[in-house]
Amino acid sequence: MRILLISSNIAMSPYPIYPLGVSMIAGALTTAGHEVRQFDFLQQDKSMDAIAQEIKQFNPELIGISVRNIDNANLMNEQFYIEVVRDIVKKIREVSGSKVIMGGAGFSLIPGLILEETGADYGIVGEGESLVVNFADNAARGIYPAERLIGPETRLFGADIPSAKYDEQLMEYYLHSGNIISVQTKRGCTCKCVYCSYPLLEGSKIRQRDAGSVVDDIELLFNKHKAKYIFFIDSVFNDDGGAYLGVIKEMLRRKVTVPWTGFFKPRGLTDEIVEMMKQTGLIAVEIGSDAPSDITLKRLGKAFSFRDIVECNDLFARHGVATSHYFMFGGPGETRETVYAGIENIKRLEKSVIFIFMGIRILPDTALAKIAINEKVISPEDGMLRPTYYISPSVDKKWLEETLTEAFSKMRHCIFPPDAIDDSLRVLHKMGYTGTLWDMLLSRDSTRRRKRNAPE
Repeated sequence: MRILLISSNIAMSPYPIYPLGVSMIAGALTTAGHEVRQFDFLQQDKSMDAIAQEIKQFNPELIGISVRNIDNANLMNEQFYIEVVRDIVKKIREVSGSKVIMGGAGFSLIPGLILEETGADYGIVGEGESLVVNFADNAARGIYPAERLIGPETRLFGADIPSAKYDEQLMEYYLHSGNIISVQTKRGCTCKCVYCSYPLLEGSKIRQRDAGSVVDDIELLFNKHKAKYIFFIDSVFNDDGGAYLGVIKEMLRRKVTVPWTGFFKPRGLTDEIVEMMKQTGLIAVEIGSDAPSDITLKRLGKAFSFRDIVECNDLFARHGVATSHYFMFGGPGETRETVYAGIENIKRLEKSVIFIFMGIRILPDTALAKIAINEKVISPEDGMLRPTYYISPSVDKKWLEETLTEAFSKMRHCIFPPDAIDDSLRVLHKMGYTGTLWDMLLSRDSTRRRKRNAPE
């Protein structure tokens, strides 16, 4: 069966991320014997005409659309992506009679409303690798399900999570837009953050991919595709059980050293572990610190203190690893006093870049949604499809924005709003610089290191 998979993502903040989910689905379908093409809406400069041309040329019998994010989760510059997805479906209808099936992490959060909003024929909820294959196998025989929403089913074991089928045309675009290529080592998250959807989407238990398969993917990316920078897109790379160390040890055993980064939590790391990771190429980390005071950290469900954040920051600084933090102001328990305390705490974080957010996007079925309903921030009937943000009733929105602007506007390493440097990063990527690039704000030494990675 000829199947066209479309990545509908248009987010570029802070840098374009390779559509790994689409490529993993493509891998599963190809292994099952289907003919698959991958189309990236972002790569095609968000052109509806390009979609129409691709459909006419390939003549697919089934079209799948991946919805990675519902919106950009940024109160200071709101962008609602589902309208884009709806327009993509509309364009497909103009040029093709093929069934349209939808999936992806963003879709699985609010599947019914998104299906209704976009007009797609079917939607897959949860992990799609086996569900999509079953759907396509049946569709090839003219058999379609009675219900429009399919799944979720039992989650895949770690060993069954497939490698991605990295598309060469897509790779060309992302290799020239920062060289940041995604790799997934595991699914699942054991953290209990009140706002987060990862446990809902991937489960609360860690499902680790085979370390050898992960390193095979890395070697393929660097040897065949000439990638220069890996982003481990796990919800948290350094899981409590230490499963991530299996990947690190396999890289060391095979002497695979590549520049890489990932999301970290500020606990469970030692000088020995960081040094091991550096030997494999660790060059930067993004820490989900989330709140800058112990009061707000506790209310967010975090299992660490601000002291842990400082110690983790200093640990990476000692090893010369570029470090960024993400902080959200306005969460549960926030008061004017915690805001002022948080600002002073952030000033203690040296040799790091700080991204500052105001408000927290409320997602269905999270603990934050229940808090917001109890505090009458939203109503129980609110489907939360349109971006809805939690700001503590104890702080005024206008006051909070003014206070954060005054506190951070003159601090070069503190970014507020969080997308304030996006344009600069895109310019640098076009010039040939590699990676996250926010570490250029740290020191001249960092800048010189980056220049060595730029083309002659």
